[in-house]
Amino acid sequence: MAKVPSNEIMPEVDVSLTMPEWRLPDAASVAEDALAAGLKFCIQKMGLAGQQTAIGRLQQGDSTARGYCYYGIARHLAESLGALDENVKAVYVVDYDATADDMSLGEKQTSLLHLIAWAERKTSALDSLVEALDRALVQHYADLIGQHQLAHLLDVQVVDDADVKNRVGYGAMLSSLYQRPIQVWKR
Repeated sequence: MAKVPSNEIMPEVDVSLTMPEWRLPDAASVAEDALAAGLKFCIQKMGLAGQQTAIGRLQQGDSTARGYCYYGIARHLAESLGALDENVKAVYVVDYDATADDMSLGEKQTSLLHLIAWAERKTSALDSLVEALDRALVQHYADLIGQHQLAHLLDVQVVDDADVKNRVGYGAMLSSLYQRPIQVWKR
């Protein structure tokens, strides 16, 4: 290390510090980031050429692409729910949709992303957060895929400690032997 004599005058340097733009997460930014994470996961898992290829697959109704994309979205949304609400203990994705008989009717519908959020207690704030995330996700997904008739994309069932302990409603699914959901985030 070089020593600088104390009587030597150092040249003045103009330094301008710029702070990176920081913003509190809102539903729109969380939904946008979740969709980007979903597309990235889909591209990686399917070995696709890029984002446009993944979007094309989603527009065609490719169920494999949708499954991978939804899983990536679920992981990001679960992490965001946990960050935005300290009451959330874990988030699970549930894989169920229309039966083969329902699908044979030929209706092309976008299925919902089903999540179970395990919270210490159910709150209105968490319900409002989930509703805002659903609206924002529908908007971003519709803009990306071109399906503007979507009403909902997200189905989040909130269960509390009592539901899980007493195996009530969706709380019973967390210890189910037959259709156990996949944990995507845990505090």
